[in-house]
Amino acid sequence: MADSQSDVVIVGAGPSGAVAALELARAGMSVTVLEQGGWVAADEFDGARPEWELTQLRKWHPNPNIRGRPEDYPIDAALSDVNPLMFAGVGGAALIYGAHWVRFMPSDFRVRTLDGVADDWPFTYDDLAPFYEYVEESMGVSGLSGNPAYPDGAPCPLPPLPIGKVGRKAAEGMNRLGWHWWPGSNAIPSRAWRGLQPCVLRGTCGTGCSDGAKATPDRTHWPEAMRLGVRLMTGARVGEVTTDAQGRASGAVWTDREGLRHHARGDAVILCANGIGTPRLLLMSGLGNRSGLVGRRLMMHPYAGVMGTFDEDLESWVGPAGQILVSMQFYETDASRGFVRGAKWNCMPAGGPQSFRAGYTGGTLTEGWGAALHESVRRKFGRTFEWGIIGEDLPDPDNRIVLSSGLTDSDGLPAPEIHYRMSDNTHRMLAFHTARAVEAMEAAGAIATEVTPLIRDCGWHLMGTAVMGTDRETSVVDPFGHVHDVPNLYVMDGATFPTSSGMNPTATIMAVAARSVLNLIETRSDLSPAH
Repeated sequence: MADSQSDVVIVGAGPSGAVAALELARAGMSVTVLEQGGWVAADEFDGARPEWELTQLRKWHPNPNIRGRPEDYPIDAALSDVNPLMFAGVGGAALIYGAHWVRFMPSDFRVRTLDGVADDWPFTYDDLAPFYEYVEESMGVSGLSGNPAYPDGAPCPLPPLPIGKVGRKAAEGMNRLGWHWWPGSNAIPSRAWRGLQPCVLRGTCGTGCSDGAKATPDRTHWPEAMRLGVRLMTGARVGEVTTDAQGRASGAVWTDREGLRHHARGDAVILCANGIGTPRLLLMSGLGNRSGLVGRRLMMHPYAGVMGTFDEDLESWVGPAGQILVSMQFYETDASRGFVRGAKWNCMPAGGPQSFRAGYTGGTLTEGWGAALHESVRRKFGRTFEWGIIGEDLPDPDNRIVLSSGLTDSDGLPAPEIHYRMSDNTHRMLAFHTARAVEAMEAAGAIATEVTPLIRDCGWHLMGTAVMGTDRETSVVDPFGHVHDVPNLYVMDGATFPTSSGMNPTATIMAVAARSVLNLIETRSDLSPAH
């Protein structure tokens, strides 16, 4: 077993791992990062190729059980209402995210205080706002500042991307109803920005940006981190966080693609392996579970969609594939609706004739071949768009990740097994929101609508499985991601989130990681074993 030594060992090279590594390197620390995936160059993605709609259904599918790349590990989701989605690689799942960029709302940090459910976060929106601004600058976020849903208007460093015919049509309906909408903010620059190209509106964001425009950590953070000396090991599958005789984290054992084992030693270890990978690693290592909450309180944002068809060409294959508009009209709790909390709406283009949205309403792709395909293309291509609905997923300790007793990855490590059921509150929430979205489509002039009450492949947002808090008996980590039971072990990904909000979480994952790692740097004496 070959060993290496660093000040800090980080597991995971996605959004939070990139933030942590770069800031530690800027502070002069030696850093080793272990990433089970590899580098993916922009020209490997198929967005600019004619076969894009076919390869996205396999090669770039977000479900690792379908994609089956060598670096993926299998997931047993038989006991889950939705499939968890992720991607292993330098940049993490951001490589194939839609780049929706939204901050959590102020109320998201005070759910217990406001609504009597779940838990408050140990800090507020105002506490996190400077870190939101910091990561938005690095990610080249495009948007229109001044969104009235936020107390500070959620400023963006770059102007918004065009909303196009789809956005204008969706806005017509919202205006007729007097409902809130705002141009969507996306981690896709509207003009050249620090090595990122301006968006060309290709609309293939969800399967990787072939134009080098979408902001992903492999482009925004890793070049500088590596210039500063960060040691990034790809093809590195971590199986255990090790500890010394004093109970301190001493590093991580990992296996390379040739099956050789290595021990990356460090004075501190930071887990950034996502809301499934991080608790899996903690459980395999037998660490951090004094509270019994490692792996529990899993939140994955069940997602519903309403597709509208119009009798005019809306050019709805034009990008970005992220959010063209957003609406917070029904975001805050209204007890008369029969549920607590709410949902964010995002207006999205429909994509091409064989886009993944073709499967939203439950039909199989084979039902769309032949004459049926030609009829569908004639009637819908360029004439449809979607209001997507992300509802707040409240934490439930029975929604959890456990280690499988039978399924393993290619290195013999136990696969994660997902236990996840939608709550009655979520069912009522999504039913209410889809009904309102149908009204919005009809107000915009839709001649037909299709409702998908739950999209099974929607578990992009993996949160809550190593929850933060101030009480070590009811949380796994403290407000800065420090594992209560292990003096120098940290979690800095979405696993720490007490609640999920109804927002895409990448902005908050990166902002919380920045807050946590800067605190670690300020208190860096904690890295000394003698401390």
